[in-house]
Amino acid sequence: MTGPHAAGPVALVTGAAGGIGAAIVAHLGQQAYRVVATDLHAPAAPHAARAAALDVTDARRVEELVDEIERTLGPIDALVNAAGILRPGALTTYSDEDWARTFAVNTTGPFLTGRAVGRRMAPRGRGAIVTVTSNAAHVARAGMGAYAASKAATAHLTRCLGLELAPHGVRCNTVSPGSTDTRMGRQLWTEAHGADAVIRGSLDAYRPGIPLGRIAQPQDVAGVVAFLLSDAARHVTLQDVVVDGGATLGA
Repeated sequence: MTGPHAAGPVALVTGAAGGIGAAIVAHLGQQAYRVVATDLHAPAAPHAARAAALDVTDARRVEELVDEIERTLGPIDALVNAAGILRPGALTTYSDEDWARTFAVNTTGPFLTGRAVGRRMAPRGRGAIVTVTSNAAHVARAGMGAYAASKAATAHLTRCLGLELAPHGVRCNTVSPGSTDTRMGRQLWTEAHGADAVIRGSLDAYRPGIPLGRIAQPQDVAGVVAFLLSDAARHVTLQDVVVDGGATLGA
């Protein structure tokens, strides 16, 4: 949340080591947030007030870090769940370990952080939570079933959390990127034979192209996240904003 604040609002961002998470940290830092940037290993984050190691699947560590942040920096005003993994593969041959790990990071992680931060925000009567999901939560993706299912579950988890926290003045929204110029995104471009192929789409893969004719940059997503955290979005909750250049055709 932006607005009058003596030392700048405190934001906790997961998955901050690169890609969309790093762009969110930079964007919020430039807006005078005091950002705690986290990843499995403390990330290099010049725009952050602090960097810390956080495994979002470790409930005890999540609680410890949230307690520490609130004790040393002050109340957490904003939580951004940007941590996520993608392990492609056909569902009929997908391993138990890949399935469990995908849901642990992509769905259990936002549950644990949302629980820890949300229950502290509620008594204060303010706060905003934004979770980065995916446009794959809206449409089926061949070879991405576990990822798509985990992101769809997380989107609905966030709506349910938002419904519970709304009476306390806490807002919860999701942002669903499409193809974005990140390490994860480039992994998929290789499989699709390049970014141009992703933009054009593929009937064989049941995948539409991108009407705007470009791959998103992480900053495109970060700007939408920052808006949803801000007072300009003070009456926006339980919503999903799709940032994919029209690839899901409004789905």
